[in-house]
Amino acid sequence: MTRSQKQIIAVLSIVALVLISAAGIYAFRSYRAFITQPLGPSLPIAAQTMPPTWTPAATSPVGMVTLVPTLSFTTPTPYAGCGGTTSVMHVVAVGADSRSDNYQYGLGDVIRLVRIDFVTPKVSVLEFPRDLWVEIPYISDNLNGQDHEKLNQAYLYGQPGDGFHYWDDPSAGPGLLSLTLNLNFGAQVDHYVAVNMRTFVNVVNAVEGIDLNVPDDNAAQNTGLPIGKHHLNGDQALKVARNREEGVFERASNQNRVLCALRQKLASPKVVTKIPDLIDSFQDNILTDFTPEQLGQLACLGTKLPPENITFASFPQELFKESRIYDPVFKKNVFYWDVDFSVLRDYTSRFQAGTWPEPNAITTDEEDEEEIICE
Repeated sequence: MTRSQKQIIAVLSIVALVLISAAGIYAFRSYRAFITQPLGPSLPIAAQTMPPTWTPAATSPVGMVTLVPTLSFTTPTPYAGCGGTTSVMHVVAVGADSRSDNYQYGLGDVIRLVRIDFVTPKVSVLEFPRDLWVEIPYISDNLNGQDHEKLNQAYLYGQPGDGFHYWDDPSAGPGLLSLTLNLNFGAQVDHYVAVNMRTFVNVVNAVEGIDLNVPDDNAAQNTGLPIGKHHLNGDQALKVARNREEGVFERASNQNRVLCALRQKLASPKVVTKIPDLIDSFQDNILTDFTPEQLGQLACLGTKLPPENITFASFPQELFKESRIYDPVFKKNVFYWDVDFSVLRDYTSRFQAGTWPEPNAITTDEEDEEEIICE
């Protein structure tokens, strides 16, 4: 090989190396762009107002709480192994009552505020009753000045279906519901996840069902299932979650039981390796502004989170009084919960600060004392 040939080969090798490097950089940037791109429109964070500082009353009831011990660290450190750039995240989780494949319509049948602590680590879930009579922003121009409706209507009025879509923000129902929670209760929301009934059924079926334990007569009465362990498919799990024959507070407990069972199944060795595929297959059937990267981090956290560090909480039942109010939209008296919103703001503020439910506390609602621990 002549000297000139060697020089040509050397030059071509350098050019090839540069091209390969450029292609690698482009592929990496494209991958990063994909995994960091939100799967849906982001929430209008700037429109949320910061709540005032609330001083909890010394006599405030603790509430119906599914409470478990909290791991204690002398020096809190970022939770290792799952990535992430934030220590605490607040998410609005919505279960829509629509049975269709799309999200054009549907009431917010299930409304939860989820606090995800990546440092401790811990996940706390607070239920908001759907029958609260709340002020909903951006709807009065479409309802002849009517600016109050039930909380579950906030989700519907934001959805893009004909006859609704009462505001133009791309975040639609989840965004309007988040603003409503912020306006009435001071909730600060970072992200949202909304699932309709058909998708919920499909998710449960995709993990080959869930195992639900009914420990006593009270739970059996609430769930409609006999005492003992049951393996439920998607339709059966949905039926339990929607069972409200014993009242709306009992239905919330049923939903928490189902969520615990689903979390346990997702953490099982048989399913955990399928989580990336599950996320990929259902990402077009779930409304969320999470990025694929964040979903992966949450899936990772879910598999490593100690079950005793999952807390379900609800506002004290004694705060709520059954009442009726005239609804100009439906032109009739409708049921709603009469409750002091300033007290609910207090609980919401403490929940988001991580000071309520208190660590190692016990349910103190004597009338309907209950614990639902994710096993």
